[in-house]
Amino acid sequence: MNEQEVDRQINQMVQFIKQEAEEKANEIRVAAEEEFNIEKLQMVETEKQRIRKEYERKESQVEVKKKIEYSTELNAMRLKVLAAREEAIQGMLAEARATVGAVSASPAYAGLLVSLICQGVRKLEAKQAVVRCRAADAEKVKRAMQQAQTSMPGVALKLDEHEFLPAAPACAGGVHVISVDGKIVCNNSLDDRLQVAFERGAPEIRRAIFGANPNIHVKA
Repeated sequence: MNEQEVDRQINQMVQFIKQEAEEKANEIRVAAEEEFNIEKLQMVETEKQRIRKEYERKESQVEVKKKIEYSTELNAMRLKVLAAREEAIQGMLAEARATVGAVSASPAYAGLLVSLICQGVRKLEAKQAVVRCRAADAEKVKRAMQQAQTSMPGVALKLDEHEFLPAAPACAGGVHVISVDGKIVCNNSLDDRLQVAFERGAPEIRRAIFGANPNIHVKA
């Protein structure tokens, strides 16, 4: 084999090696591009999911904030309505107190005092009691005590002439019937009777003025 033939074969081998290297390089480049594209798609999808979750979280926060604001405003309005209703009720109670204050000047007051004294004595369940009244009602109450003792034989009543109920308008009238030892007091003043009547009738009063409460379900 001459020198030229050897060079030709060497060139062929070099060309073969170069071709193999280029093909291998192409394979590596294609594989790298595929891997890069896959990784890029995964990163993009991961970022999309992160952005989507962040958006949903912020959207949820906005929705919760709206609900809290609505609930706060609704409660504030309810409190205003309740305050206005209570103010109206208290106004009616004040008007009623003014009306009750006029009772002590009416002819029926004498009979009412007898009934209040008798009721107080029965509540005490005692044969002796002390009656306290306004200073202005002392003479009327003395006469009422006599009538009460007549209607309840065996009961002894004494007028408290050392301490009196407040004068009008602080007290509209009526009496306190007190045990002899002073430990039990039956408050039968007109103011107290009005307050008791008001508290007992408050649901009916509110229903008559403002209508039925839709939050209260009455069983048939």
